[in-house]
Amino acid sequence: MITLAKTTAVIAARLVPVALPERLIVASSSVNGRVRFTTSFGLEDQAITHALAANAIGIDVVTIDTGRLFPETYDVWAETEQRYDIRIEAVTPDRDQLESFVRQHGINGFRASLQNRQTCCAIRKSGPLRRALAGASAWITGLRAEQSQHRRATPLAEVDEQHGLIKINPLADWSARDVAQYVADNRVPYNVLHDRGFPSIGCAPCTRAVRVGEPERSGRWWWEEDEKKECGLHLNSAAPLQTSASITAEREFA
Repeated sequence: MITLAKTTAVIAARLVPVALPERLIVASSSVNGRVRFTTSFGLEDQAITHALAANAIGIDVVTIDTGRLFPETYDVWAETEQRYDIRIEAVTPDRDQLESFVRQHGINGFRASLQNRQTCCAIRKSGPLRRALAGASAWITGLRAEQSQHRRATPLAEVDEQHGLIKINPLADWSARDVAQYVADNRVPYNVLHDRGFPSIGCAPCTRAVRVGEPERSGRWWWEEDEKKECGLHLNSAAPLQTSASITAEREFA
């Protein structure tokens, strides 16, 4: 019997020697079932979207609209759809959970504590992601090992136990320079905030420009300690968040 781990290992080995378009073709052809790519419209995700569209690779493109994105992010979303003549599916937070959180903690209540911030991310990101990946056999991401200390061991392919599927990171071994060069060479639409000191772009109130010499993800949740700065989307073994709102989210989207 071929296990998920064995399939993942075979895919990872096939990804090593080939270029980005071929990696995406391998991802599409090696999995029985639906393959979904989630984009946040950063440089990495734009590179993957270009490779998918330019090579007519049949992988769904989905984004999580948290409701707190930068205007520039919505602009590049629209520009991307126009450039590639595609529609990018949007998944949004559960309205009742979001209204309950804001009513209890305030519109920017996520800054009050780490627990509040994690709960906000669970509602605005993790819950919608579960819906986006429901029924999928594989998930394509724009993760790179170079992005942060937490991500330094990111493989080309791995078993995502949290979602019960194969997670493929076709840019895991790319540098920031590799991504920027690919985007420039192919004239890929990109978020203008990248030109203003934002190497990593998330929700507007939780992202700032980075200073010279800072790690590229230091602008995300900058008021927190570095080792805790993840939203939960890419933590395969993440423990449940201990708040009523997040526990509700876990039950609803499980």
